[in-house]
Amino acid sequence: MNFKQFAFSVLLGIAALQSLAQVRTQEFGFQSDNDSFLAQGSDRYYTNGLFVFYRRGMDIKRIDKLVNKVLTIEVGQKIFNPQSGSITVNGQPNPAYIDRPFAGYLYAGGSLNLLYRNESNFKIGVQVGVIGPSAKGEQAQQVIHDTFGFYELSGWEYQIRNTPVINLSLDYNRLLARNEWIDLTASGMLNAGTAFNNIAVGPMVRLGNFNQLFNSYSTQSTATRNAIAPLHKKELFFYYKPMFNYIAYDATVQGALVNKKDDPTGMEVTGKPEPIMISHQIGVGFSGKRVNLGFEVAVHSKDVKTQRYNTHQWGSINVAYRFGK
Repeated sequence: MNFKQFAFSVLLGIAALQSLAQVRTQEFGFQSDNDSFLAQGSDRYYTNGLFVFYRRGMDIKRIDKLVNKVLTIEVGQKIFNPQSGSITVNGQPNPAYIDRPFAGYLYAGGSLNLLYRNESNFKIGVQVGVIGPSAKGEQAQQVIHDTFGFYELSGWEYQIRNTPVINLSLDYNRLLARNEWIDLTASGMLNAGTAFNNIAVGPMVRLGNFNQLFNSYSTQSTATRNAIAPLHKKELFFYYKPMFNYIAYDATVQGALVNKKDDPTGMEVTGKPEPIMISHQIGVGFSGKRVNLGFEVAVHSKDVKTQRYNTHQWGSINVAYRFGK
């Protein structure tokens, strides 16, 4: 090796170290979902969700095909209503007004996201929790309504009864095509367990300044230890993700899947899911040196046969702070 080759190698090493030193390997953040974010005055179906998460880019012994590995730990709660959070008719609660069961879902979970140089990824996750009164859906919704001066709730006595949840999930993405400002990704998702059994497939289109799928807001992979140069120092892009969903079982609608017993109180109101559901996710994502920000509008066709309205929609806000080296 001559002097020029040696000097060039040293410069490349320094550049790589500087790039790695700028990488933030951990993230802490939250996501909030609510139909009131769309200012439509509705309060129905999937009406509120709150999730807190921690992500950490994991060490990879040899960066080859696998270029990023992200561990996520998360706790969250989802709240489901009928067409309104109050089913009072003529001064009395009327269960006939329940076109989608009341339900709360509280869980803790973790996932491992494996991201590859060819811009495909597998994310494997598990959630453990409870659906029913122990999920405190009524209490959480009451706090929201009291805080913001919303109407008085009624009808939670008819909610889905307690049922334990152990669920596994698998997410997959694969880049199909890209030019400078637009790309196309194939996406798929599978859930299996005691509460949620469904599969979904569809494309995702991104427009703007976006990075590779192994280091992007799109795949929750901005916490990283790799030193591969991103396409952009900052991401700012719009995306559209339509999905075709087949729903085999949903415990927030049907109640317990295992050890199903008659309700001794006679109060629980359950339903039947619509097996085919079409969803649309439209949003904007930003990823900077330390901060991720995102806003999304989700629109779903009816997922319960008895729903009065054919679609429901909500807004989602995502904020994360990246730190560490």
